[in-house]
Amino acid sequence: MSNQQFISSGQRTVAMEMQAVNDLHNRIDASFVTACETLLTCEGRVIVTGMGKSGHIGNKIAATLASTGTPAFFVHPGEASHGDLGMITKQDVVLALSNSGNTAEVITLLPLIKRLGIPLISMTGDANSALALAAVANLDVSISEEACPLNLAPTTSTTVTLVMGDALAIALLESRGFSAEDFAFSHPGGALGRKLLLRVSDIMHADNEVPRVTPETPLHNALLEMTEKGFGMTTITNTEGELLGVFTDGDLRRIIDSKTDLNAVNMDQVMTENPKTVKHDMLVAEALTIMEKASITAVVVEDANSHPIGVLHMHDILRAGVI
Repeated sequence: MSNQQFISSGQRTVAMEMQAVNDLHNRIDASFVTACETLLTCEGRVIVTGMGKSGHIGNKIAATLASTGTPAFFVHPGEASHGDLGMITKQDVVLALSNSGNTAEVITLLPLIKRLGIPLISMTGDANSALALAAVANLDVSISEEACPLNLAPTTSTTVTLVMGDALAIALLESRGFSAEDFAFSHPGGALGRKLLLRVSDIMHADNEVPRVTPETPLHNALLEMTEKGFGMTTITNTEGELLGVFTDGDLRRIIDSKTDLNAVNMDQVMTENPKTVKHDMLVAEALTIMEKASITAVVVEDANSHPIGVLHMHDILRAGVI
């Protein structure tokens, strides 16, 4: 094959699968609603099953459901017939995948599912198949043809089934009011969990680490405080501990450029009033957004009474692995 033939082949596959997914749009119908309602009322887990490529897609759908608030796991239909069916309880719902709707290993489970008296939801390419007819809701994932030129290898059909699974998971997520924090609790490892769960109070510098001066403090003394604390800034507070302003390295550069005598001014003359601040109970990810929009590397942390209780530096966020 020439270079252009490789490109044409790839583009043809993408176009065919795009069209199949687009056709799926109109099949989000009453059966989809029934499936969602059945899964929402499930008191146990969603048992996803499927053979071959459908099984691989089922594994992914089960993982997506589990991570978005719908407890689920995958059971191989062959193993289910040899003992793993014991994992299924009368409180569960079965979600079975089969493009033909007549996969022997899956069909074998139907009498056992019926005997347990649990709901069955199917995803098939044939609404008149044995699996579809046995289900309380059949989600139509039929296609006109596979992307495979032999119309044999599961390609377009698995893509469409995966998209239907995502549609189901997200509809359930939205119905449950599943939040970013809920998502983080099922993803505590790695940057994702740190980004979604970590709060400012977990990593901020507090107490004696916070640079503080009064409005009457001479600028040259304030520079000593800034150097000692090492944040490139200092807070300016009154006797009640209220934040009046901040002074940063950037402010210092502007003063030097203006030829101001550094020994002749106090902080109330050069500080920046109404500075950007963050709350101690705010997610670090939210604080990061504020800092990025303001183009600052350090921000003052306030308590519920708007008193400065800490400093959050960009280096702290980097060390925490949020970015």
